[in-house]
Amino acid sequence: MLTSTGKIIFALIILATFLAFMIPVYYRIRIIRAGLPTKRFSQLGKRLWQAFTKILFQRCTLKAERVLAGLMHVFIFYGALTFDTMTLNHTLEGFIPDFFLFGDGRIGLLFSFMVDVFAILVIVGVLYFAFRRFIIRLKAYATTWRDSAIIYIALTLVTLSYLYFEAFAIAHHEGHERWSFLGKQLAASVSGMGHEAIATHFMIAWWLHILLVFAFVAYVPHSKYFHMFAGSFNVLVNRDTPMGELPAMDIENSEVFGIEKSLDFSWKDLLDTFACMECGRCQDACPAFASDKPLSPKMIILNLKQHLLNSGQKHIAKQRDDLSPLMEGVFSEDEIWTCTTCGACMHVCPVEIEHIPKIVGIRQSQVLMESKFPGELNNFFRNMETNSNPWGIGFSDRSAWTDGLEVKLLSEHPDAEYLFWVGCAGSFDEEGKKISRALVTILHKAGVDFAILGTEEKCCGDSARRLGNEYLYQIQAAENLELFAKYQVKKIIAICPHGFNTFSHEYRGLLKVLPDLSPETTRAFEQIEVVHHTQLIFQLIQAGRLPLNATQALRMTYHDPCYLGRHNGIISEPREILAKLKGQFIELPNHKQHSFCCGAGGGLMWTEESLGKRINHMRTDEVITSQAETAVTSCPFCLTMLQDGLKDKEKPDIKVKDIAQIVAEALID
Repeated sequence: MLTSTGKIIFALIILATFLAFMIPVYYRIRIIRAGLPTKRFSQLGKRLWQAFTKILFQRCTLKAERVLAGLMHVFIFYGALTFDTMTLNHTLEGFIPDFFLFGDGRIGLLFSFMVDVFAILVIVGVLYFAFRRFIIRLKAYATTWRDSAIIYIALTLVTLSYLYFEAFAIAHHEGHERWSFLGKQLAASVSGMGHEAIATHFMIAWWLHILLVFAFVAYVPHSKYFHMFAGSFNVLVNRDTPMGELPAMDIENSEVFGIEKSLDFSWKDLLDTFACMECGRCQDACPAFASDKPLSPKMIILNLKQHLLNSGQKHIAKQRDDLSPLMEGVFSEDEIWTCTTCGACMHVCPVEIEHIPKIVGIRQSQVLMESKFPGELNNFFRNMETNSNPWGIGFSDRSAWTDGLEVKLLSEHPDAEYLFWVGCAGSFDEEGKKISRALVTILHKAGVDFAILGTEEKCCGDSARRLGNEYLYQIQAAENLELFAKYQVKKIIAICPHGFNTFSHEYRGLLKVLPDLSPETTRAFEQIEVVHHTQLIFQLIQAGRLPLNATQALRMTYHDPCYLGRHNGIISEPREILAKLKGQFIELPNHKQHSFCCGAGGGLMWTEESLGKRINHMRTDEVITSQAETAVTSCPFCLTMLQDGLKDKEKPDIKVKDIAQIVAEALID
């Protein structure tokens, strides 16, 4: 189709486009590779299959929170794949006249039809997103407007220029329309033009389309559209550990504690920044952002990306001293200290971006290296150091809640089947004590053999860890691990989702980094089974060991604690338990994996919420709107936050109870 000179020019354009694409891509790869090592290629075959199916079938974007937007993204995604294939055909056609990649068989006919279908769908998708971004102006899309406009225009021009080419290609080569229904109609509209005019338009259209495509290709690495490549790889190397698990810090062998500068991130953290689609789903789901606080998970990622690009050469060269700290111009204190670590951002992210480890890592550097943290945490850290609980109450009062109950100590009954880990709230908080007493009633009724540690019990360390004090957390954890080994604990019951998550996932990571743990202690903990009390209660009911009075006419709703439902997937058990009571059950608008945080996670139970609206008030509003008589939960922190919210809203008639209390009250004597 092209002359010899035209082919040489075209080959040079292809080479220039390749270089224009690969040079910035290589620059970004070098930035990513400068990050710290992390293992993300275990079970590679399984990863490849999961990533392939997730991307191919667009399970990453077709999520419940944005079904229509996900569908429009599907249109553009498959349109991109179709037009990328067509671009390959278009390129080869420059060297091989009348070339068609799939021939004139059934596949070729079907492909010609699909190209026209996706030409329409791409335009529909672009118009939809442009309307949401530029007309409705949703907060989720309030970034990089110029980049978005360029992408929308490019997609539109590429699509329209192809239809221009297709019309004259069919008019120029009669009988080659195949199943191109759009091209056939357009060709009919220009068929009255002379042969030479059609031939001229055919060449103009060919060059116009291919040059527009190549210009777009050269622009892609500089735009959010690059997520098609980085995001796909990010899905491949996603975490194979539970969402609620933070990586363990090797304090003994670390020179930097936490994340101070860009070189302290892992390469996966850096890849996250280039994988971001800028869809804003994380921001929409974030309780801090929803309550008008300065934190936006989306901006955490985008600001880090901009910092990496601005300081790229120093970062690549690992000139640590020349890199500015991240808390100087990249992140702010109000962003870092308003995250509840609820995991909503990570749950909804289509490309597996991990926000929480970054935020907690920055907190770690602030606490351990700079001694900078909210003032009210001084008391919290001091109380934890002296009495191993946030309130600073003496060890002698840890088992005072058992007065009048038959509760054995593990020191007296070391062969108990279960260690009931009461936790700080269950030991010291007045409402938490009620949960502990209710669970004891249930365990006695079901004949479960259990014991508690009493004055030997210490905090699990969850709040200290998520507030950045990894050192304090590891001290608590090491002492607890030694206790478990001392009594040869086999099973643990936890009433607090935070303790449950910490024992189930995070202590195991410490087994490799705590220097003074004996091999016996390590082996002992690896054998321990950890259950949340909702799981155990459900098992006991299923086994017929808890006869319940199912005639209660309660109108109930259930608040899913973030660290139970979203982080650990314990969603059905609480609902199955409540269903046994035959009351009226009402789901809150945000429920199950999409539950709205109570505001206490991430250690924020111990800080003052002075910015924006109170998160627990927003969740309480949902409870009030549900018209439920009782709000049920399964976390001491959540119970406190909901009670406080209802008190502030002057709704004392709505009760808040733990699921253990509900079950204990329904037991048949």
